[in-house]
Amino acid sequence: MLKFKAALLVSVGAILLLSACASFRKEPVESYSRASLLPLYKLTQWTFDGRLAVTGRKDSWTANIDWEHHVDKDLIRLSGPLGQGATVIILMDNFVTIDRGNGEVQSSSQPDIFIGQQVGITVPVQSLRYWVVGLPEPTHVFDENDSGFKQSGWQVEYNIMQSIKNQPVPRKVTVKNEQVKLKLIIDQWVLNDSNTK
Repeated sequence: MLKFKAALLVSVGAILLLSACASFRKEPVESYSRASLLPLYKLTQWTFDGRLAVTGRKDSWTANIDWEHHVDKDLIRLSGPLGQGATVIILMDNFVTIDRGNGEVQSSSQPDIFIGQQVGITVPVQSLRYWVVGLPEPTHVFDENDSGFKQSGWQVEYNIMQSIKNQPVPRKVTVKNEQVKLKLIIDQWVLNDSNTK
């Protein structure tokens, strides 16, 4: 009888432990809602750290990404494992500079085309400034749907959202057209002085 009670206690304890673990699993905060993200248009500064995978018809690559947005510029750092192959992109209005860490800094007044030439796959970096926070670029027409929107020939989908002090922000984003697919996982956001993981 004593063995039966001990076995019963162990079984109940295991079930409670599994239930407790399940309740602390990180789940999506909510589904995508453009209306809930509108305050992010007013942000003067944000940063995020994450991981990026880009696939084209003939090429693909992955990188760690750190993106700092300020009023007058965006600073994007791309690097491989352990910081190898670091590339720094600075975007100011319609002007971009790229530093691959080899002492030679290149620049252009055509950011999307130039960055496409440098990294091998054309991505809409100027629009991405808005898309990464969950919003369409305000100067272009868009079609909204349940998971995101379509703009300038690109489908932008927000697969998982997360929250910073009750403000929804993207966690997993997919940006694609017929030639390119970009997947972004954002591990940490900083919205002005707010910080979350």
